[in-house]
Amino acid sequence: MAKRDYYEVLGASKGASADELKKAYRKKAKELHPDRNSDNPNAESQFKEVNEAYDVLKDAEKKAAYDRFGHAAFEGGMGGGGPRGGQGDFANAFSDVFDDLFGDFMGGRGGGGGGGGRQRAARGSDLRYNLRITLEEAHQGLQKTINVPTSVACSVCDGTGAESGAEPTACPTCSGMGKVRAQQGFFTVERTCPTCGGLGQIIKNPCNSCGGAGRVEKDRALSVNIPAGVETGTRIRLAGEGEAGLRGGPTGDLYIFIQVVDHPIFDRDGVHLSCLVPVPMATAALGGDIEVPTIDGGRSRVKIPAGSQTGKQMRLRGKGMPALRGAGQGDMFIELAVETPVNLTSRQKELLREFADASENNSPESSDFFGKVKSFWEQMKP
Repeated sequence: MAKRDYYEVLGASKGASADELKKAYRKKAKELHPDRNSDNPNAESQFKEVNEAYDVLKDAEKKAAYDRFGHAAFEGGMGGGGPRGGQGDFANAFSDVFDDLFGDFMGGRGGGGGGGGRQRAARGSDLRYNLRITLEEAHQGLQKTINVPTSVACSVCDGTGAESGAEPTACPTCSGMGKVRAQQGFFTVERTCPTCGGLGQIIKNPCNSCGGAGRVEKDRALSVNIPAGVETGTRIRLAGEGEAGLRGGPTGDLYIFIQVVDHPIFDRDGVHLSCLVPVPMATAALGGDIEVPTIDGGRSRVKIPAGSQTGKQMRLRGKGMPALRGAGQGDMFIELAVETPVNLTSRQKELLREFADASENNSPESSDFFGKVKSFWEQMKP
């Protein structure tokens, strides 16, 4: 039976780039992997066919020969070595798709590289710090010192993990590669070396201060600049202020998450503020001036129009929050809440009754509502 065209096997065009061929190979290999196609008796042979095609086309010299001579390039001694290599080569050709199918179980992740080389020193973890601030602090911005419990490089061994003058040695289990291989039937599987944890090195004389880790636990005091305009959920990144890496590895980052606590007077909506202001009934009816607070600690005088009702809003421009990115300042909105007087004296009650008896057309909304109610009841009469 004649062999299928390698490009056709991968589902790629002849002008495909190396990246396009790799994507096509991974897609086909995952689709046809025998472990995922137990009900397909041809899956293993199709899987091998896909591997054979990619083993040729991923190599620039083999690809050039195949593009010129086709399958004949690897027959009768032309080009030698063709796609029919030994089982070890076959397994290595699958290393990319193994990563996708089996995740960290296989080699090629976490800094080790697809070739099974020694991993770089482990990077320190990123840290998170939750910082609560007041709305006033969010309005003004502030410089704040925080204490962060973290791991820092050991000062005794300078982060190497070894006693002074001692040098790490190659791990005897993996010979410095950081990975060990095991044969599992048809496949060769790579795992992180259990002895050195993937570092490829061991320390025979560990530092007494850090126990060979190259880092120690310590609280650090950091000065943080909180810009004006931050709000709950704002994230500030401090590069290199996270946990120290293992045995001299790079330091992680520190992420500060801002939470602005609720304010007893102001509510916030982005850059705008709102404030519910109670107004005496007489002031709402007759009109007058009131003073309202502003977030910067100041006061603003507001004129209340005569006949103001509960829910009426007024705007104070530029009295809101500063924009975090870019220029500009939000506004503050005042919402009136007309307050009904309580704990009236006998005289006050008498005056209100006189006012009620003398009132005509002073409550237009009330008159309109009860007029509609009267019409509704009349319609409901049998």
